[in-house]
Amino acid sequence: MRPFWNWIARRRWIVQLVSAVGLNSYFTQSVTKGLPCPALNCYACPAAAFACPIGSLQHFAGQRKVPLYVLGVVGLVGALVGRASCGWLCPFGWFQDLVHKIPVPKLRLRNRFNWTRTVVLVTLVVALPLFTRASWFCKLCPAGALEASIPVALLSADIRAMVGGLYWAKIGILAGFLAWMSVTRRPFCRWVCPLGTLWSPFNPISSFRLAVDQERCIRCNRCQEVCPMDIQVYEHPASGTCIRCLECIRVCPVECIEVATAGMTNNQ
Repeated sequence: MRPFWNWIARRRWIVQLVSAVGLNSYFTQSVTKGLPCPALNCYACPAAAFACPIGSLQHFAGQRKVPLYVLGVVGLVGALVGRASCGWLCPFGWFQDLVHKIPVPKLRLRNRFNWTRTVVLVTLVVALPLFTRASWFCKLCPAGALEASIPVALLSADIRAMVGGLYWAKIGILAGFLAWMSVTRRPFCRWVCPLGTLWSPFNPISSFRLAVDQERCIRCNRCQEVCPMDIQVYEHPASGTCIRCLECIRVCPVECIEVATAGMTNNQ
């Protein structure tokens, strides 16, 4: 199967493009808009064809109800592929990959403080909506600013007339992330995204995961050099940070990294 995974890894951008178009396929809205999608994609985007799982969770938190259906969808995706949706299906993840290609000096940051994702999930997605009945993560989300706030304001004079401080704060957050993602790989995914936080615990147990043959591994760090999440894959093949992009498999010189399936165990 290794040749297949190498082949598909080289074409990941095509899958990401198809996903971005599919999740924002305007003409299916009447049928699909109520279904949670397997990615962070703003419900308020004029072309959005699905519901954002994080937006849905905030809505139900504000209603003080348990969103069993949304949690079931998130859990099913996590059980099947872990965080692979982040690497293959998320439009904002793909956007970060594209912005990082801008030829500017790069800043390499370790994942030491990526617990901040959990803080964002607990405070902005659960606690604040629960007590204030307002979707605070959506109010500040840079993906929402890019996909919804800017297009909606451009398309509607009435909306432009209502623009205030919160709108410009959201645009400022987006601008800050644009600068950050141009120099650091996927900063939103690594330190902020609450959806990735929900999927992270599934990485060690999902049906689709990575395994490393430690006896063959030569610790060359080629995997970390190409990893969008800056992981030493040979040390943490089941890391909750991994988005299963398969770039490590593509570049491994000794072919010690493989895709594991249910029933196989990671060689750690």
